[in-house]
Order: sequence, then C-alpha cells, then structure tokens
Amino acid sequence: MLKMGLPKGSLQEPTFDLMRRAGFAVHVSSRSYFPTIDDEEMEAIMFRAQEVSRYVEDGVIDLGLTGKDWIEENGSDVVEVAELTYSKQTLRPARWVLAVPESSDIQNAADLNGKLIATELVNVTNRYLEQHGVNAKVEYSYGATEAKVGIVDAIVELTETGSSLRSNRLRIVDTLMTTTTRLIANRQSWQDPWKRTKMENISTLLQGAMRGLAKVGLKMNVPEEAMQAILAMLPALKTPTVSPLTEKGWYAVETVLDESTSRTIIPELKRAGAQGIIEFPLNKVIP
Repeated sequence: MLKMGLPKGSLQEPTFDLMRRAGFAVHVSSRSYFPTIDDEEMEAIMFRAQEVSRYVEDGVIDLGLTGKDWIEENGSDVVEVAELTYSKQTLRPARWVLAVPESSDIQNAADLNGKLIATELVNVTNRYLEQHGVNAKVEYSYGATEAKVGIVDAIVELTETGSSLRSNRLRIVDTLMTTTTRLIANRQSWQDPWKRTKMENISTLLQGAMRGLAKVGLKMNVPEEAMQAILAMLPALKTPTVSPLTEKGWYAVETVLDESTSRTIIPELKRAGAQGIIEFPLNKVIP
C-alpha cells in the first residue's frame, strides 16, 4: 500500500483536478481528511501544504504534493520526484515577495535594518536577511498578512499575479524565491522497488496531465494541393499524423499543439484550404 499526502487548502481543488486528469478519481467530503481514491494500492490523506514535506520526511506518508517553498521552509530531506508547475489560480510559478506600503521609504533589503517583518515563511525570510547582512525581526503571521501592513514595516507574502498586492496598495521590493508544486517521496520508500515503480508511474501520469492542460489536439481534412503549405504551418510533438481519406486527393491530418496558439493558427489553416477542422482537449500528453 502506498500512502500519499494531498494538500488541503488553496491547492486542494487544482490538485484534485490534476489527479482526475491523470486518471485517479479522488473524492472527499468537506469535513474529511481521508479522500477516497479508485486505486486499491493507494491511500490518500490530506494535510496543510505546510506540513506535507515533514510527514514525507518522517515516513508518515510515502509520497506527497506540496510547494517547493514549504520544503525549503521546513528544511525537509526528501526525494523530489517531479516538478508540477501549477498554483491555486494559474499554471505559472508563484513568488514569495518582500512588499511594503507604496509610501514606504524601504527600497531594498538594506533598508530593513531594525524593522519588523510579518510572514508565514519565517525561516526562508531569516535566511534572506542573513544573506544581505540585515538585522531585522521576523514574526510569524497566522494569515491575512497583507492586512498587517501599517502594524509591521514589511511583509513577505506569496503572490501569483501581484493583483492582490496592488489592490492593497503594496509595492514589491524584492523576490525571495519562486516556487512550484513538487511531487516528493520519502527516501526509504524510494528505495523500495515496488513503491518506487508505483511512484514513478504516478509521476508520469501527473506530468502527462500537466502537459495536457496546456495543449489541444487538432484534426482536419486537407486537399493534396494544400498539404505542403499546411504541414509547414503545423507544430507537433514529432510530426503530424497524415492518413489518406476514401475520397481521392484528400487526407486526414492530426496533430497536437499549444492551446495558446490554436486561436491564431485555425483561421490560417482554413484560409490555406483545410476543412472540417476539429479542436479537442487532451487529458494527458506523454512524450
């Protein structure tokens, strides 16, 4: 049996969605910490993302999903199996930033001498101050860190887009670290052949689901005279798949491309002679 830790809180819904896209049906009631998962070889337990790396290191669970930030904050000795670039709102890395009120005189790390900083990321912040030779007090924030500006001199807070900081009239002074979600394993569990194979399989499926989030499939019918021009326009993991149709002189073309480019390329394909263009979502892309 493989025990896996899933993050409760802001990462819960995007994590459950990713698990489902990877092929695992995960369900949990609003008050439960023990999700059901349709794999008889797995058990799932939910923890705060801040705690997952400690429980993985201690062997309470074999495998877990948490942020690189909390691995660093806890100083956890774990195996990083895979990087999965998703956050609570976007598919981009998140940043821990040093922020101050727009009117503050603080312009860089050196200006923090003698100041008070609030954050959930206390250990990483203290290491940042040490690296810059700054003597400042760091206090733990139990949440609503942005609201503490005016009580403290600066905050270190997690941001994805920066919009919340701007709406609270805060200015970013520096970035302490960039963080992404990581699939991590207990070192002893990683040495177990059965568990390692199981964890590598899960990693492959999760990474495939991540790729599938950003890509779409594209099918179309192409006349022979337009084939070369259309093939030159198409990106693909390898090369597009081309199959002859029953109607002479026509071919079915299928490829995979970034979703962000499809809205540009589809009208161009139509103008170049493609017909019956179909775009479809992908659950997993395994290169």
